[in-house]
Amino acid sequence: MAESTKVLIPETFQGGSSFDIASQIGLIWELFKAPLIVPLLRVGVYVSLAMAVMLFVERVYMGIVIVLVKMFWKKPEKRYNYEPIQEDLGLGSSNFPVVLVQIPMFNEREVYKISIGAACGLSWPSDRLVIQVLDDSTDPTIKKMVEAECQRWARKGINIVYQIRETRGGYKAGALKEGLKRSYVKHCEYVAIMDADFRPELDYLRRTIPFLVQNPEIALVQARWRFVNADECLLTRMQEMSVDYHFTVEQEVGSATLAFFSFNGTAGVWRIAAINEAGGWNDRSTVEDMDLAVRAGLRGWKFLYLGDLQVKSELPSTFNDYRNQQHRWSCGPANLFRKIVMEIAMNEKVTLWKKFYVIYSFFFVRKIIVHMVTFFFYCVVLPLTIFVPEVDVPIWGAVYIPSIIAILNSVGTPRSVHLLFYWILFENVMSLHRTKATLIGLFEAGRVNEWVVTEKLGDAAKKAADAAKNKPAPKFFKKPKFKFGNRLHMLELGFGLFLFFCGCYDYVHGKNKYFIYLFLQTITFLICGFGYVGTIIPSS
Repeated sequence: MAESTKVLIPETFQGGSSFDIASQIGLIWELFKAPLIVPLLRVGVYVSLAMAVMLFVERVYMGIVIVLVKMFWKKPEKRYNYEPIQEDLGLGSSNFPVVLVQIPMFNEREVYKISIGAACGLSWPSDRLVIQVLDDSTDPTIKKMVEAECQRWARKGINIVYQIRETRGGYKAGALKEGLKRSYVKHCEYVAIMDADFRPELDYLRRTIPFLVQNPEIALVQARWRFVNADECLLTRMQEMSVDYHFTVEQEVGSATLAFFSFNGTAGVWRIAAINEAGGWNDRSTVEDMDLAVRAGLRGWKFLYLGDLQVKSELPSTFNDYRNQQHRWSCGPANLFRKIVMEIAMNEKVTLWKKFYVIYSFFFVRKIIVHMVTFFFYCVVLPLTIFVPEVDVPIWGAVYIPSIIAILNSVGTPRSVHLLFYWILFENVMSLHRTKATLIGLFEAGRVNEWVVTEKLGDAAKKAADAAKNKPAPKFFKKPKFKFGNRLHMLELGFGLFLFFCGCYDYVHGKNKYFIYLFLQTITFLICGFGYVGTIIPSS
């Protein structure tokens, strides 16, 4: 007789009313919580607090410096040699240096006329100005339109050249590099770079070039961006707050202290000799502007930021465009840091303090830590501590530090201070994408070299904003422009549901009342997840 096989099943799983899946999950949770979950979560809290303190110290340092700069530092015209260039009756315009203006483009149907017209209208002797339109467009119709516009200005006596390439190799860096190789550029001393949606004022060159002419140690003069569509919707207002802090504080501090900051890729004038000495444009990352700035800075060149010189530009008008832009702006610096950190550390031409500043402050804290602490601490670790009451988060880390950091960030855009709380929630949502992009850059994963050009709307954006303002009864939502299915963002929706679950659990069982923050953060994730962040019109 064959021996029967006995299957041993725990009593609680043997049918009847004793079968309770929830209780079994609870038992498994308790089994792993003490030896595994609690220690790991505590480590997560300690690491997050350390990153928060690093960011806090960085923000306070820059806050102190910017106050000193505004109160005691001399204006750039007083710190450096500066004398406006005047026409000489005897020499004519020959005392003006020859300046190249590069306008890189890619399928810019809406803005090509605006950017070309702004460059052609610069107040600079026409015989000392060369405008180079670098068109990488793939749409034949747009290429014909851009070429025709260049020919129209050429017939007016403007020295403008329409330049195309066979391929888009290297993207923007490749186009700029190819443009500098042209024979007619050899007699140019300086190059002003203007993206397709940027519109410099008439006196832009007259205010920047004298600094380069009279101060041979300066390689770059950077102007500030001003946004023509900042009031279009809540999305653009949130972007304005983030970018204004960068220009008002980060660029100003870097310029005033170490004469070093990151080139913003546009609205700047370079000394061509400095570009060549630094090794020229390099397409090893999607932040070719930052790459060039770091290499030039390591060779001893100085940079100057002019905060009172503003160039009109445009913010992304849709959430998809903004996500793509932020992926590039977060992934690129992290990937560049991976590739250039040893070059910085081994450099012998700059001081130890400047090396520390570039590696720790410029790259590590501002380009990596800032994204990770926002996402991991406030969107992952803090919500998870609700389920593990054994792990405490000190109130200074959960409330005080982020509040002070947010207040310091608001100094760049005082007019939007009433939107500060929602800006915090929105930045937490964007930190999800920035953290993912940062990790992709650090580990050179799949989308590391992805370059999606941000769509520009030009005057179409301004007209839409004006139409929204002139409505007799403004609505909270504008009419969606896309099909509902195309607006869904599953990553945001998934995290919104996670935070909603955490908030519900904290409301029932919690002790810290985190559910107030969690429910508000849930709403923001869901608004972004359903694609409505770009349709909400902010109140003034």
